Amino acid sequence: MTLRIGTRASALAMAQSGTIAEQLGGELVPIVSEGDTSTASLSTLGGRGVFANALRDALLAGEVDVLVHSYKDLPTTPVEGLAIAAVPERADARDALCARDGLTLETLPEGARVGTGSPRRRAQLAARRPDLELVDLRGNVDTRLGRVASADPERALDAVMLAAAGLGRLGRLDAVTQYLPLEEWPTAPAQAALAVETRVGDEHLAAAIDHRPTRLAADAERGVLALLGAGCAAPIGAHAFVEDGLLFLTAVVYRPDGTAQLSSSHAAALEGDGADAAASVARHVTDELLQQGAADLAPLGD
Repeated sequence: MTLRIGTRASALAMAQSGTIAEQLGGELVPIVSEGDTSTASLSTLGGRGVFANALRDALLAGEVDVLVHSYKDLPTTPVEGLAIAAVPERADARDALCARDGLTLETLPEGARVGTGSPRRRAQLAARRPDLELVDLRGNVDTRLGRVASADPERALDAVMLAAAGLGRLGRLDAVTQYLPLEEWPTAPAQAALAVETRVGDEHLAAAIDHRPTRLAADAERGVLALLGAGCAAPIGAHAFVEDGLLFLTAVVYRPDGTAQLSSSHAAALEGDGADAAASVARHVTDELLQQGAADLAPLGD
């Protein structure tokens, strides 16, 4: 029987799910959610978790066997009866600036209009370049890129900020004028990682493509979100990686207007499957952020 792989119907979701379908030998089943059809802001729809709800309903109903999610869009609260069976090797986790005329953050003119739909990116941009005019942005990657140097002066932007991984999966890296280094510009927890979800007991359907270093890094980053009680749209950046038997994690909480930020970094030794290290390092980073006053700096509730 052919493995049925549920995915969002957007071009990006279909592209990234297509690679999983090739690895698992399954067929894609596109599923449309309210978040894909509504023009309302994500916050009024219930956050990015709205994209996962329709997919998970289909999985629980037995309409598909496996789901492919952008891991950064999944709520951190587990769903009874479902399990993350695999986290494949992560793509490029950096943010990328796509600007007119080859411009970079440093060379954008004063007052340049830069589009982003992410509170975290807004805070980072405001911190780096407080003179910029930040424009709220929704739509697919092509729609966003189309606003750069648009002929319509009301829609025209000087640049947009997008995830390098998404651009790569869609073959649009040619639009990138600058990559932001993770050490200076941490991105959303689990950005560029995919999560392959199954019903409990069916984890074997995808276990072969699990990449342990990616899973540990993504789970450590998402652990900070969970422990802070924050949603995936909170102004938080995180970067974790495995090296020399250690799991390193840095997380930064930003004031939404970019005028202040708090950061914490910790490492933990990997033992067994590494899950304890991911939980431990997330706890140490979160405790330090809260001690520094993170809860007063940014809105952390969902």
